[in-house]
Amino acid sequence: METDQIQKVNYKKKKSVISSDVLIPKILAFFAVISILTTVGIVLILVVESFGFFRQVPFWEFITGTEWTPLFSDPKFGVLPLISGTLLVTLIASIVAIPIGLGSAIYLSEYAPSRVRNVIKPILEILAGIPTIVYGFFALNFVTPVLQFLIPQTEIFNALSAGIVVGIMIIPIICSLSEDAMVAVPTSLRNGAYALGSTKFEVAVKIVVPAALSGIVASFVLGLSRAVGETMIVTLAAGNLAQMAYNPLESIQTLTAFIVSVSGGDTRYGSVEYLTIYAVGMTLFVMTLAMNILAKYISKKFREEY
Repeated sequence: METDQIQKVNYKKKKSVISSDVLIPKILAFFAVISILTTVGIVLILVVESFGFFRQVPFWEFITGTEWTPLFSDPKFGVLPLISGTLLVTLIASIVAIPIGLGSAIYLSEYAPSRVRNVIKPILEILAGIPTIVYGFFALNFVTPVLQFLIPQTEIFNALSAGIVVGIMIIPIICSLSEDAMVAVPTSLRNGAYALGSTKFEVAVKIVVPAALSGIVASFVLGLSRAVGETMIVTLAAGNLAQMAYNPLESIQTLTAFIVSVSGGDTRYGSVEYLTIYAVGMTLFVMTLAMNILAKYISKKFREEY
């Protein structure tokens, strides 16, 4: 009798293990397929709707034109003003975020005691959790007045304010990923440098940073691709004037800001003005995709095996 009960218990355990081994991989594969189908669906929508736009507007006019006025009575469909505005904001953001993010990562990795690191890093990463619309109001109501006090000719809506705040927003990405790459560098490399008489700063700059270069560069590119796709900050702080402006104190319009402005519901569905959303979205998709491919390439090319 006891033997039969033991066999039944063992059979139930075996059946449970078999069921989990069979079901769990299928459930996880189902989730993976959903992710892939979602991505394919998004790309398909962009391609199909963009094709409808380019049936009415020549592709060459779109990518080389310097005037972007699709909602005017005499519409112009040159996307270069939007691209230049996006790149200007991204450039300013990189000037702000890369030195601060990299410096913070070096401090957390090489100088900060573990107790200090455990406090500072979570606080720094809180920046990544703040809604971007809050960043936008911060840029408009704090950064812009400060800039106008320092540089009186600064316009209310300007690229400099938006770029600075976008840079602040992506600092946690650059800092966190760079710090992870530096921590992964083996301690034996540091000890070898110390044995040769190197100072802590020399170890950090000449040993750790070059050894973690692939992860650091990848963090730069991923952070800047996040800046390229930022929407609410540039919508609130940079303005809606699509122009080939290189003065950061002037108002500009980015790709994402234009999409938001046209998506308000005032444009007739299916019109060429409405389809500009998808053409601009496809342009943004290609830019961010190129940056992510570049990040993958750099990470793979400079990857160090220890």
